[in-house]
Amino acid sequence: MHRRLRGTGVALITPFHKDGSIDFKCLGSLIDNIIDNGVDYLVALGTTAESVTLSKDEKTAVIGFVVEQVDGRVPVVLGLGGNNTQEIINCIRSYDFDGIDAILSVSPYYNKPSQKGLYQHYKIIGNLAPVPVILYNVPSRTSVNISAETTLRLAYDIEGIIGIKEASGDMLQCMNIIKDRPKNFLVISGDDALTLPLISIGGDGVISVIANAFPKEFSDLVHNAIRGNMKKAQDSHYMLLETIENLFVEGNPAGIKAVLELMGICENNLRLPLTQVSRGAYKKLSSLVEEISKTKESQMIT
Repeated sequence: MHRRLRGTGVALITPFHKDGSIDFKCLGSLIDNIIDNGVDYLVALGTTAESVTLSKDEKTAVIGFVVEQVDGRVPVVLGLGGNNTQEIINCIRSYDFDGIDAILSVSPYYNKPSQKGLYQHYKIIGNLAPVPVILYNVPSRTSVNISAETTLRLAYDIEGIIGIKEASGDMLQCMNIIKDRPKNFLVISGDDALTLPLISIGGDGVISVIANAFPKEFSDLVHNAIRGNMKKAQDSHYMLLETIENLFVEGNPAGIKAVLELMGICENNLRLPLTQVSRGAYKKLSSLVEEISKTKESQMIT
């Protein structure tokens, strides 16, 4: 599993119709396009999927659809986390994990547990889950940071915990985890813009947002970086960097859904409390998408 989850993962969006219902046709096309363009695995029902706005029945329908559409072509990771440990236990016990290769579990948010609480929370999940578990540290959303010490303690103590998606933005923390981690413990970027730097210090890849729209370009970046082809990786990195920065100016997945509409892939519909990006942000993203297209054309000619 370590080998299969090394590289480019994609945090899938959930496409919606204008009436707010799930657009499964678009989701199927999106999955096929992403897989056909070289990504290594998919993450369903993560935060980019607006999963907190989905009902239990909708979540069941989405994950069932994703597993069926993927049909074993790449691993599927299920987003399953929250701030109620018992509820996650209940979900693990009730879910059908057929076709699910791992769990990505975001750290508890809002109630701001201590490091001891985080450890106990993940200890239960890691020991109970029927598939490997990846921790997800994103303090900008949860208001609590999983420290390097807690991550390493979980990595050594709980066999079922196989990695962490690190979105703290703290490269020193990432280096401390990478330096002292057990063999085969994955350190995965949760920030598209920091993917190249993280791989350069020993990281294992990314769970990406922008790869919904640019799966080949971002996969090329990741794969070249892992292989040590840093010049090619840097070229891809700088081609995409400004777009990545602007994706998150008015929230995620508002930015990526705007880009997907601009590219004719999915409609730009979100569920409240999220809304579409402003006209100014949309215009900026439009110019950046056009610039990437011109850069790609230029590279093909040369």
